[in-house]
Amino acid sequence: MSRESVHPVAKADPPDLDHWRHRAHAFENEIGKVVVGQKRVIRLLTTAIFARGHVLLEGDVGVGKTTLLRAAARGLGGAYERVEGTIDLMPADLIYHTYLGEDGRPRVEPGPALRHGSELTIFFFNEINRARPQVHSLLLRLMAERSISAFNREYRFPYLLVFADRNRIEREETFELPAAARDRFLMEITIATPADADIRRDLAFDPRFHDADALIEDIPPSILDHRQLGAIARSIQEGVRTSQALERYTLQLWQAVREPASAGIEIDDVDMDRLVQGGASPRGMSYLLRAARVAAWLNGRAMVVPEDLRGVFFETMAHRIFLDPIYELRREPIVRALCTKLFEQVPAP
Repeated sequence: MSRESVHPVAKADPPDLDHWRHRAHAFENEIGKVVVGQKRVIRLLTTAIFARGHVLLEGDVGVGKTTLLRAAARGLGGAYERVEGTIDLMPADLIYHTYLGEDGRPRVEPGPALRHGSELTIFFFNEINRARPQVHSLLLRLMAERSISAFNREYRFPYLLVFADRNRIEREETFELPAAARDRFLMEITIATPADADIRRDLAFDPRFHDADALIEDIPPSILDHRQLGAIARSIQEGVRTSQALERYTLQLWQAVREPASAGIEIDDVDMDRLVQGGASPRGMSYLLRAARVAAWLNGRAMVVPEDLRGVFFETMAHRIFLDPIYELRREPIVRALCTKLFEQVPAP
């Protein structure tokens, strides 16, 4: 083939990030009409979507986790699947299910992970700690590689985001996620019952909020095109900068969260020398910066500032801080106090 017959491949124009930021804000606005009183949760969800990270949801039963994810799936325009964690769930149940057809012959159909093929966009694993460790292992591969091997072929899910929640009330027949599994989640987001009295009154008495299906149908489909989010996410990470001062600040936070005693952090009734046993890994810090760049972009900035780091720090880092077992029962207040004092002790640029 001659040189003259070879034509260079034209490069695609970079995404218009200003346009996509307006789309992201429209997405948040529409989700906020369905899941009311959860503005910060919706912002964190949007951050995770554009950071292309999986999310572990925390919260009591009935606070709107499923409604939130169904609404997000409609706003993204992709396919949604939900799986219930049970003690008898096996890895194969995610891949296929068998049944007898009307003719009495056995049939094999794709399971929830394969049913929509590459269009699967949001996969919600409800009560993940009720499932066996073998199921967790399959889910980890799905999260890490966005692929599954089945039926002698490889299935890929380029648009996939995995969301899971844990049953924190009942402890019988549960399997807590190991550290490696929790570390695969970009964020752990807590969804609480709204504190505002007017919102509580609306949720209880306004019939509009009693029909989640109708609420979700009102969301315009495909506000954010799930097929384009990968390219947008890359452009955000490449286009939002960090200064040397911000980088020094981040490294100081990293050191202080691993060795809080050396940073002068004190918490009542806690031995700071033995509190933190591990965590805040390089992967965790890279996730923190991914989320902070998206937070800066959503706020209309082309450079990360300390407020962006602090805005996503707890949800991105808290589940990666592993405490001495004697403090695990008080984990939530201790880790929150640790993060608060971290920002007080480490001077921001």
